Amino acid sequence: MNTHKRPWGEFQVIFEQSKCKVKKLILLPGKKISLQLHNHRSEVWQIIKGKALVTVQPSIFIAEEGMVIIIPIKNIHRLENIGKEDLHIIEIQYGNYLSEDDIERFADDYGRI
Repeated sequence: MNTHKRPWGEFQVIFEQSKCKVKKLILLPGKKISLQLHNHRSEVWQIIKGKALVTVQPSIFIAEEGMVIIIPIKNIHRLENIGKEDLHIIEIQYGNYLSEDDIERFADDYGRI
């Protein structure tokens, strides 16, 4: 499996078919992904290890190991590692288009808007 580095940590694609992709995400302590939405896919996050501040608008809440978060298509969302160790997430993407360019960013700590 190839590891894809990002400013917030890294991810690996562990399964992929035409309408489904499964990734393992690792967010470093204090890091977060963009406040974003996807126009062509929904996502499910399973917290495997760590503690996260999760935005799935209009809600913002803390998620811990074992929790599952559902992100509907076109819903603004964000994931932030608020713990002192790496945050491990399994992300399942569903949709007709699963490419990395299906991201509309609204806020980003790394200048990617």
